Amino acid sequence: QVGDAVFASTGYDMGGNAEYCCMPANGIVATKPANLTFQEAAAVPFGARTALFLLRDQGRIEAGQHILINGASGSVGTYAVQLACHFGAQVTAVCSTRHVEVVRSLGADHVIDYTREDFTQGSETYDLIFDAVGKTTVPRCRPILKPAGTFVSAVMPFSAVKGLWYRLTEGRRVLGGSIPRDPELLLFLRDLCEAGAVRPVIERRYPLDEIVEAHRYVDQGHKQGNVVITVAH
Repeated sequence: QVGDAVFASTGYDMGGNAEYCCMPANGIVATKPANLTFQEAAAVPFGARTALFLLRDQGRIEAGQHILINGASGSVGTYAVQLACHFGAQVTAVCSTRHVEVVRSLGADHVIDYTREDFTQGSETYDLIFDAVGKTTVPRCRPILKPAGTFVSAVMPFSAVKGLWYRLTEGRRVLGGSIPRDPELLLFLRDLCEAGAVRPVIERRYPLDEIVEAHRYVDQGHKQGNVVITVAH
């Protein structure tokens, strides 16, 4: 309704780095979580929708599963940890040294510092491996993925043929996929935010006129959670 505070995703249309953005009424739009500021709400749609779709809809996450999340400290990863905990999974998270405490604070049961330990060489095996950053592969993770396990990547696309090949030859599900233009994901996340089950992690905020510096920082590949662009009205 007119006057509602909202948050939204422009999807693959982009165009969000602006003072104003027009969205269709039937677009990926929802009323803003009442307990979040606009800046906090802006950090939800991309990372959280990606994590929710790939874990819940593609990975078919279930309570009691043992899940490994690689890249647990980024935008997608920080939401993946929280969502996996919400769905009742036992979560092992992989990140670098400086992110360990933040990732642990999000609910991870175990945290592996990849600068000190190769997570693919451990004795644990997992029902689901979620690669939030596209920096590992199915062959590398094969020793730690259970025989009927699922590998989901947020970055590397998998063709239906390739996924079927893994399914037929190994019994494993290998999945990726584009996030659908479905407002249900955002509505679900709004409710989780308001319930306190999910929160955005924001490391830095940059004003719009410093957006080049923001991109330079993000492109280094080591940010914690989200970087938000602020706009004065």
